[in-house]
Amino acid sequence: MVAFANAKGGKVLVGVDNKGKPVKNFTIGKESVQQWVNEIKTKTQPQIIPDWEIVDYKGSEIVEFFVQEYPIKPVSTRGKYYKRIGNANHLLSVSEVANMHLQTVNSSWDYYPRPNKTIAEISLVKVEKAMKIMRKRNDNFEFETSMEFLTKNEFILPENRISNGCFLMFSEGENLYTTIQMGHFQNEITIKDDVVNSDDIITQIDEVMQFVKKHISKELIITDTQIENIQRWQYPLDAIREIVLNMIIHRDYTSASNSIVKVFPDHILFFNPGTLPDTITIEQLLNNQYVSTPRNRQIAKTVKEMGWIEHYGTGIRRVRKMFLDYGLAEPKYETLSGGIAVTVFGLKFENNIEVEEQENVIERGTENNTNKTTKDTENFTENFTENFTENFTENFIEKVTEKVTENQQIILKNMNDFPDISAEKLSSIIGISLRKTKENIAKLKTKGLIERIGADKGGYWKIKNEQK
Repeated sequence: MVAFANAKGGKVLVGVDNKGKPVKNFTIGKESVQQWVNEIKTKTQPQIIPDWEIVDYKGSEIVEFFVQEYPIKPVSTRGKYYKRIGNANHLLSVSEVANMHLQTVNSSWDYYPRPNKTIAEISLVKVEKAMKIMRKRNDNFEFETSMEFLTKNEFILPENRISNGCFLMFSEGENLYTTIQMGHFQNEITIKDDVVNSDDIITQIDEVMQFVKKHISKELIITDTQIENIQRWQYPLDAIREIVLNMIIHRDYTSASNSIVKVFPDHILFFNPGTLPDTITIEQLLNNQYVSTPRNRQIAKTVKEMGWIEHYGTGIRRVRKMFLDYGLAEPKYETLSGGIAVTVFGLKFENNIEVEEQENVIERGTENNTNKTTKDTENFTENFTENFTENFTENFIEKVTEKVTENQQIILKNMNDFPDISAEKLSSIIGISLRKTKENIAKLKTKGLIERIGADKGGYWKIKNEQK
């Protein structure tokens, strides 16, 4: 009865065996049904009182009990909680019990107070950065101060407590509850690089993308028919970013497991703690036959207002389409060890010339460039690495007046997003030594692109070519 009450309701037959046959010598006394109803009532919490009816079943009288889905879940019996899944009763775990209740009251875990954490634990600079992104996207953004924004969106709770979502998104320092393990593997057992990231989840989105980009291949297609040569990554980066967003936004942060990213030469594995809701299967997920219910509603709402996700429940469909349009197989989705694993398979570049930034240079186009020598290509690649310029993807900086290397672009973008970022953190993001990072910073200073305001500790970086 409890299992049905915690699902979509159901019917229990008394007087029928498990094979669907009437029980021999089964009789219904005058007080039997009422005693059964009273027993159900006294042994359930909240109390459920089923409807019942005596019916004829294959020539024998039996009792049918009907129980409806209970509006405030979950219902327990003798301190245990069950849910009907298929034709079996599933014993709910503690986290499933909590999530079921939160969904019933139209809330989620991230709206609830973070134990022993107050507003002193978060960075108002990070809050302001998120608000800046929202203002650029929405002319009607109504909040003037970070405190007003935090209060109205229920990030700050009575007595200066903060919500779980606030703690995860804007934490001042490292946050062990957000840990993502990232590795670059030569094969299944040989690891070439590994990083453990425990930043706030908004910062993590870009940092995971930087790690992936660092360890995947890119080809440069040189032609005589185009003014600019074509760059082609091993994977569609927009689709990878969508997967990373889903991984971070919909993670089960009550789980003791970490999120995992494994980059192999020909595929990438993304693992996230947290299973699908019982009402959604992998097949329904892939066929878009489900109603999206974000696990972390406060986090999902905030990221959506920042413009990083478009519509709830459309990400997987877009990812699949982007991979197919890129000429690749669809990502593989599967349940694994209490979580969801997504595996993507990349392009295989042939006849590549490896360079420092993992670019692969090949020649395509007219007959004129078929006779170019490998030496010419290597010279082009060396010059290209030093002179390549592109716009920042987040539209914070529209153009850079002097050409900079790709590593220097990453430094500029992160300084723009996080003015108080340290050289050590930049070194970790780029994947180069601290000495080389400091050399790049010095070059940017010489070019007049950045300026240090204040001391090494407590100061911040100013970008001199910021978009007006």
